[in-house]
Order: sequence, then C-alpha cells, then structure tokens
Amino acid sequence: MNEPPASPTFYVTTAIPYVNAAPHIGFAMELVVADVLARYHRLRGRDVRFQTGSDENSLKNVLAAEAEGITVQALVDRNAGAFRSLRQPLDLSFDDFIRTSVEPGHRRGVEKLWRACAGQGDVYRRSYRGLYCVGCEQFYAEADLHDGRCPEHDTTPELVEEDNWFFRLSRHQARITALLESGELQVVPERYRNEMLAFVRGGLQDFSISRSHRRARGWGITVPDDPDQVMYVWFDALGNYITALDYDSDGASYHRFWVDGAERVHVIGKGITRFHAVYWPAMLLSAGLRLPSTIAVHGYLTVDGKKIGKSLGNAIDPVAIVERFGTDAVRYVLCRHVRSGQDGDISMDRFAAIRSAELADQLGNLLHRTVAMIERYYDGRVPAPVVGYANPELAEAAVRVREDVEAAFASFRHDEALAAAWRLIERANKYAVERAPWTLARRRSDADVEAALATTLWELAESLRLAAVLLAPFVPATAVKIHATLGIPAVVGTWEATTSWGGSVPGTRVVASAPLFPKA
Repeated sequence: MNEPPASPTFYVTTAIPYVNAAPHIGFAMELVVADVLARYHRLRGRDVRFQTGSDENSLKNVLAAEAEGITVQALVDRNAGAFRSLRQPLDLSFDDFIRTSVEPGHRRGVEKLWRACAGQGDVYRRSYRGLYCVGCEQFYAEADLHDGRCPEHDTTPELVEEDNWFFRLSRHQARITALLESGELQVVPERYRNEMLAFVRGGLQDFSISRSHRRARGWGITVPDDPDQVMYVWFDALGNYITALDYDSDGASYHRFWVDGAERVHVIGKGITRFHAVYWPAMLLSAGLRLPSTIAVHGYLTVDGKKIGKSLGNAIDPVAIVERFGTDAVRYVLCRHVRSGQDGDISMDRFAAIRSAELADQLGNLLHRTVAMIERYYDGRVPAPVVGYANPELAEAAVRVREDVEAAFASFRHDEALAAAWRLIERANKYAVERAPWTLARRRSDADVEAALATTLWELAESLRLAAVLLAPFVPATAVKIHATLGIPAVVGTWEATTSWGGSVPGTRVVASAPLFPKA
C-alpha cells in the first residue's frame, strides 16, 4: 500500500531576542503573530514547525550581568526562562525553543556555517575602526546616525578599533539584488522590500563577523581555529534558524523544513530587516544553502508614540496585561489593531475599550443571545432550517469572508485576515436585528413565522460556528468555548469542510456557559 503524500511544510520562526532583561509586550506581539501563522497553516492541514528561542551570546547580556553583579550564565538562564514561560499566558504553540548559549548543536552548527563561508573565500581578517552601538550590536556609519546618536536606541555609539574577521558581503550584491527584485526572496509588506532594495543598490560593504575575546569578556562562541576571537552575535544568532533544525548533523528536520521545505518564513521587527533580508541570505548563498522564502516584517508597538524598549525604560510586562484582560483579548488587540508592517500605539484604556466594545458586546453577546433563544424556544437544541426561509446574503457573506481570510494570510496580512473573519460577526449581529427572532417568537403559531424563527436561529448558530473556525488562529481558547457552547466538537475535518456554510447540525444540544468576555 502506497503512503499518502506528505503535506507541504510551513516553517515559521520569530527572531530570537536578547535576554538582557525580561520580555516586554513588543516581542510578545511578534510571538503571537508567528503563532497565528502556525495555527492557521495547521488548520489548512500543513506540516508546521513553529520555532522561537533566545539570543544569549551578546555583549548586551554581558553588560547586564555585570550591572547586576551575577554571572552571565545566571542572567541568561533566568531571563531565557522568562521568555520561554510566555507560552502559557499567551497560549503559544511553538514546537521548539532554542537557547544559543547552552545547546551544543547550535554551537556545532554555526561553526559548520562559518567554515562553509570561509571555504568559499568569503571570510577574511583585517583591522577595523568604527562607531558601535551595543544596543543594536552593530556598527554605524556617521551618515546613518541621527545627530550622532543611534536611530534605534537614541544613544551615542562608542568608537571601537580592533582586528576582526569580516564577511565579503560585497561579493553577493548582484545576487541579493536579483533575489529581491524577482521576489524569489519575498519581503513583506512591500515598503520593506523597497527599503532593502535601496540599501543594496547603494552598495554593500563587507561587515565584521567577530569580536575580540577581550572585548566580548570571553562570552560567546569561539571562532573556529582562532581562540582570540568570538563570533559576532548576528552571525551566531542568524544561524539559529537552521541549527535548530539539526543542520550540524544534516538531520531529518533540517531536510524536512529547510532543504525540502515548501515555505520558510521569518517573522521579525522592522529594525532588523537588513540582517534578515540582506546579511542572512548572503551568508546562506556563500555556504551554498537554501534561502528563506519570506521575511515578514512587523512594526513597533509604541506607548505615547515612543517605541517600547528595555533600554528606554517603558517596557510593559505581557504577563501583567494578560492577567488584567485575558489571553485572547490581548491576542485579539495585538493582531487586529496593530496593522501589518506598521507601528501601533497601545494603552491600558485602549485594551479595555476594545475588549468591551468588540469582544464582549459583539461576539460575546451574539453567542449569549443565540444560545439563550435556542434554549428558550427549542428546548436547547439547534433547530433545523427550512428551505425557502434562509437569507442567501448571509451564506454569500460567509463564502466571501473565507476567501478574504485566505487571501490575507497568503499575503501575510494577519490583521486583514482577522478583520475579514470579524465581518461575519458584524453581519450576524446585523442579521439578528433585521430578523428580530425575539419578535418572531411571539407569533410562532403561524407556520411561516415558525419556519422563519427556526431558520434564523440555525443561521445565527452557523455564523458563530463558522466564525469560531476562522477566529481560531487568533483567539484559540475562545474558539473552543464557542464550539463547546454550541454543543459541537472543536475544529474537526478539513479546512474546506469546516469553513463551508452549512456545518451546524440540527438537533445538537447547546450548553449554557459563562460569558466569553465578562465585563470588568
């Protein structure tokens, strides 16, 4: 008997953040966006791997440990644990969490990557003098600074002069340009692709890929065959996307999700687009390895118009926000009200207002009213629709919504996918007002009115069922609760089957439950 063909793979990663401090809500957004993509593609029946982790071999971590008076390993162990523990409060479904300071496979993998690039003549040693921002872990040209200060951290870079290993980025300019122009390397949204093309066309300069052992305080992965140097954190960190797949041993996961993988997607913040859309592809080209298929770029969360950052002192604890508003409310706000690729401003008042006006009033009340009427008028069992009494516009809207959700996800616009799914909730609420089933119930002795009432309540239940499937990547626990309240299993079957209009089974007993989003 022949084995069924394997489903196409979808490999999605976040950037791995520095762990010099506890996580903040800005990176929580990145985790949630990547999780939404992973959950959506699992619903589509794809073979998904969702990867995240922590970047532990940076000078930032060394300086933070020195400031606390503890060892670097103690600091990264503690803070990496805090990042990993976001799994539960944010309801994340990542498959692996890589730690770059402790996993031997990562060290072996980046050593292998280094040697592969060196073997092509792309690694050489020379002296360098430049302006270095520890916060960014990168050198800046004076022209790139804002009034002499780092554009990301608003700090004055330090002048550094030392002998380092360099990567011949300039050698790969033509190929990187062609990849970006053709879309073979997709950078979305389009504005970031255009920014990277302008950067590459301006001329690529070779960049340093090591630091002296002395300046790194002895922390980091030693350069192969040079004990006086450690790998520059970006060469080390970028390699995690393949070392986490057992690149060092040419393992099965590496072949399954990278070498033979259908899609390889990096979800990143806009401040590190250059590293992922230019430096990383060049390193892979040098080593003769396959490239990522998509760099999906998001903007920054801001507070009062300012970027959230540990170094800026305005970081917001994601766990505290979840404790106040609930996991799915936080996921919903981050996904719907922060546009793909754009910055978005948040506040506690805005979280509260959105939770109340949209989740509680629109979704929660629709479910509560529908179930209450089914209990009151049909003894708690979903009635059967009657041919000729259905509203074709509702079914047509459901089809359009599904198509819009699919199109939005195909272009990595998760906010538009969520907005599309939400249109079904809005349309169902409008339909409930138009049909006014509570008024129809007063004239049930009329056969036509009874048919209209039964059909209306079935259609409202079906709208909720279908919306729960479409919303599941964004608010997974809420989707499960909606299905349970409607008395049907959570998403079961193919995407096409579960997202087709007509899946609610007449006679199913609804189950009363607490409000989805209780008023605070």
